[in-house]
Amino acid sequence: MINLGTVFSGIGAIEHALDRLKIPHKIEFACDNGERKLKTNVDQVLKSIEGMNNFESNEYITQLYEEECGVNYIEQTYRANYHVNDNSFYQDVRFLDGNQYRDTIDLFVGGSPCQSFSVGGKRGGLEEARGTLFYDYARLVKEIKPKVFIYENVPGMLTHDKGKTWEIISKIFDDSEYYWTYWVLNAKDYDLPQNRRRIFVIGFHNEYKENFEKLLKPKPLHLDIYMDNLLENNVDNKYYLPEKGFLRVIDPKHKRHVAINRKIGRCQIANQQFNWYGDMRFETTLPKRLLDDDRIYKGYFNGVFGVARCLTPRECLRLMGFTDNFIIPEGVIDQKMYRQTGNSIAVNVLMEIMNRILETGIYNNDRN
Repeated sequence: MINLGTVFSGIGAIEHALDRLKIPHKIEFACDNGERKLKTNVDQVLKSIEGMNNFESNEYITQLYEEECGVNYIEQTYRANYHVNDNSFYQDVRFLDGNQYRDTIDLFVGGSPCQSFSVGGKRGGLEEARGTLFYDYARLVKEIKPKVFIYENVPGMLTHDKGKTWEIISKIFDDSEYYWTYWVLNAKDYDLPQNRRRIFVIGFHNEYKENFEKLLKPKPLHLDIYMDNLLENNVDNKYYLPEKGFLRVIDPKHKRHVAINRKIGRCQIANQQFNWYGDMRFETTLPKRLLDDDRIYKGYFNGVFGVARCLTPRECLRLMGFTDNFIIPEGVIDQKMYRQTGNSIAVNVLMEIMNRILETGIYNNDRN
């Protein structure tokens, strides 16, 4: 049984990976603020929760988030798919005390928001507020002392600020009680038709040096499926584009942001399908229900008559490696589901990483 803890938990990519691998595990805690931002100053919150344990502070912070920011839709999706105790889903990594989980976690997983290092963001790095959340992940590694940690982010972290950012991050990992390595892995190399490169840092506690020395980088797999294999058979009319959207996605000047009928999709980003950007499908078979819908635009793309549509949330989930058993809660609208899915980690990649970790035998022995 693997005792699992996650932060920046999202919709539970590692949880789904463990489920697909049929690896027995227990979720000790999860944490995600649902892309909500508190109005109350961090120092004020810290003063208010001083002297509280995790459960007491989480109750206070949960209420504060609800009052200031409303519903945590990511938590809704997470709880619909995984079992975690009511008082073990935390709202904010900044206020989570890892000492209360010290030496109890076998696997600790998280990927702090990537916009600070992504070429698609402002690249503020560690000086930007979102970037500083990396420090909270590193702090929790030191406090919790898990057997293994996995940290995920965009490859831009390696080159940001001419490599200085990665030097700082490497020094922080070096100063921890862990042997660590990193791999840059692409989802398309692990049976997902998506060109999604990410950096994965894997650390083994110093107690497990012999196991760490057995850790091997996952080998690329043959890609057996393509975008066509992930498409739903019956797609609701609402996913087909009106005139403005149709003309936008076929405009060559938007080709940096739009992919049409590709075998391998572009990296699924958080705003996938929002504002008519993302992976689109152009269809030439038009059933009567589409022909009769005046909202849907019918036009020409490369001299061929048809209609255009965005991917559905279910198709996006498939593109990230989530099976159709994954539940989309009724209260989570499409736009939020697109963001939640685009912010996730490719499940298939985590499965391959877990296979390599298991091969080391680290979970065959208890701590000394």
